[in-house]
Amino acid sequence: MEMNEMYLKTAFCCMACDGSIAKQEVESLKQYVSDNKNAFLGVDIENTLKAYISEINSQGTQFLAKYLKEVSSLTMSEEDQLSLIKLAIDIIESDEQIEYSEVAFFKKIRRELTISDESILAIMPDKGDYLLPDIIDDSPMEWLHSSFESIKMI
Repeated sequence: MEMNEMYLKTAFCCMACDGSIAKQEVESLKQYVSDNKNAFLGVDIENTLKAYISEINSQGTQFLAKYLKEVSSLTMSEEDQLSLIKLAIDIIESDEQIEYSEVAFFKKIRRELTISDESILAIMPDKGDYLLPDIIDDSPMEWLHSSFESIKMI
């Protein structure tokens, strides 16, 4: 998987991990794509998102678990990791309703990265809460919605 695809899949997973996709999350993704056009060269965003919706609706949390494995297997620079983290947090916060499932999922993403907390806090000093340990950090994703059959892109 290329980095541009990883950014898109990260945004999608962070939007969908709470069981629904808010209009503000979609708008935030559109703005990110608009601001970073070069990052998405060669990616058919609309069709890729449609495929992700279909996959998560049929696979549920398995789709998210597969994504986490993809994150861990991809070699990323520190800059790529910081961009991925910033995108994930921006998407999570875009609807101004931060749910536990979203933060817990972010922490699972964070565990798959090699970047230091200090590097993250250097560019996002107010996001320390996202880096705190989670009480169910080692558990499977039971806290996520197990059924995604109603996920739609608004």
